[in-house]
Amino acid sequence: MNKWEDNKAWFMVIPVFLVVAVSAILPLMTVVNYSLQDIFGPDQRVFVGLEWYKDALTDSRLHDALKRQLMFSSLVLLIEIPLGILIALMMPKKGWGASLSLVLVALPLLIPWNVIGTIWIIFMRPDIGLLGAAVNGLGIPFDHTASPFAAWVTVMLMEVWHWTPLVVLLAYAGLQAIPEAYFQAARIDGASAWSTFRYIQLPKMRGVLTIAVLLRFMDSFLIYAEPFVLTGGGPGNSTTFLSIYLVKLAVGQFDLGPAAAFSIIYFLIVLLFCWLFYQVLLKVGTGDKP
Repeated sequence: MNKWEDNKAWFMVIPVFLVVAVSAILPLMTVVNYSLQDIFGPDQRVFVGLEWYKDALTDSRLHDALKRQLMFSSLVLLIEIPLGILIALMMPKKGWGASLSLVLVALPLLIPWNVIGTIWIIFMRPDIGLLGAAVNGLGIPFDHTASPFAAWVTVMLMEVWHWTPLVVLLAYAGLQAIPEAYFQAARIDGASAWSTFRYIQLPKMRGVLTIAVLLRFMDSFLIYAEPFVLTGGGPGNSTTFLSIYLVKLAVGQFDLGPAAAFSIIYFLIVLLFCWLFYQVLLKVGTGDKP
């Protein structure tokens, strides 16, 4: 097979690249165009330059939403990563129990995002909800529609329940990839369970855990459907994250110009974090010696 035949596969991929490029670039250029104009109607537009970007960067509501978003994503990582590792360590490694555990763990990932919010609305209702009524029955007032603290707790519980299985599956795959010879050597040396985890399992899971951190941080940073269905961003603005604020600005207030500028800033923030995590992935990949 000559070099030309080897490269013919690229020509089959070109149509896919063109479709993806068009479907991604055209909407982006439309948003950039809107972000530079003040739109009064279908044919009524005034060029304003970077005015909407300046307003967005000085908008205190955006700053508050960004702080809530960063705190939410940080808390998600602090809970889901250790919890996912712990569950993966407790799961059986062989036999029918391993298959059953994987299926049960993965079930929350199969539920659509908007359905997740509806499930937790019912689950946390203080009158008929299984958990909400139980907490209130203990004499602890808990209503996620009236208390910002209760709303945050409910959103965090929902997010942890929904997405910790992804961390579990990744950590479990990392554990299964560790050769048995490492554990045999640890048993011969009399290593404790903690030493085995610290010096064998955790270093060998470093790659998959970095991917888990990347996926979970970015997904939690873009979260919209679940908290919107559950709380609508309330009570007040206590759970108004960046995505909810953007939708309220674009759809609720119909401020297309400011919303477009904010969406570009939002896109750049996400792109920045993607780049930072990509650099971390590169360092982990090059530093993981066999």
